[in-house]
Amino acid sequence: MRSKSQSLLLRQIALHAALTPLAIIWLFPLWMMFVFSTMSDFGIFSPEIVLWPSTNFIENFKNLQADTDFIRAMFISIGVAVIYTILSVLLTSMAGWALARYRFFGRSIVIGIILGTITLPFAVVVIPQFIMVAREFKLANTWIALIVPPLFNSLGVLFMRQAFSMMPGELFDAARVEGVKEWQIFLRIALPLARPTMAALAIILFLHSWNNYLWPLLINSKPGMMTAPVALGTLIGLTKVSWGGIMAGAMMLTAPILVVFVFLQRHFIAGISAGAVK
Repeated sequence: MRSKSQSLLLRQIALHAALTPLAIIWLFPLWMMFVFSTMSDFGIFSPEIVLWPSTNFIENFKNLQADTDFIRAMFISIGVAVIYTILSVLLTSMAGWALARYRFFGRSIVIGIILGTITLPFAVVVIPQFIMVAREFKLANTWIALIVPPLFNSLGVLFMRQAFSMMPGELFDAARVEGVKEWQIFLRIALPLARPTMAALAIILFLHSWNNYLWPLLINSKPGMMTAPVALGTLIGLTKVSWGGIMAGAMMLTAPILVVFVFLQRHFIAGISAGAVK
């Protein structure tokens, strides 16, 4: 037993020794972004290598706020990301449940179409989508235009379909024998069992909405409807680039995501690995 425990300890030490440099390589750009956010534009392009924060973050943030009204843009991004995540998780869960538990004509065709849409780049559909939303429905510069068009996520549908397919069908059959309605089976039995998968999907969808740049840039032209990534993009001008403001804004955009992932990483890992073993 002692030899086995010592062997396990040595393997863990070797694993940590191999992964620690990789973690440092991954974290180093984030650390430098934080360092640059505390420096002036002149300090950022200084030939000297600076690895420790300075004292210019407040000044950079004031310039950022004056140029872009970044706090308002942050609130818009948070509101859009939260509403989008909740609605998209609910919609993809319903679609995944129908594809996993119901047998209907054309089911395989629907699954094939959903799989096919994953391979399509967004650039293929962005122009027709923009024409439909902005010209036909006249929804430009609205929250609906930011949230609704990307609401149906093909990857999320397949993600939830896999989660529901792994659940024992006898459990739902027993509920039907007891007289439980279909919507109650879905809400009270299936969704609680799929909670880890839904948590992982929620993180993925939140990140997708939080980092989305192209669609909000196209559909919203009013300064008061800019999301945070679009607001940061306005700092890049033809003759002037506010690098200190960009670094400060990028830091404010990155910090909440890191905090959320640290607190929810257990659910994220459980949801991602749920389909590994059946």
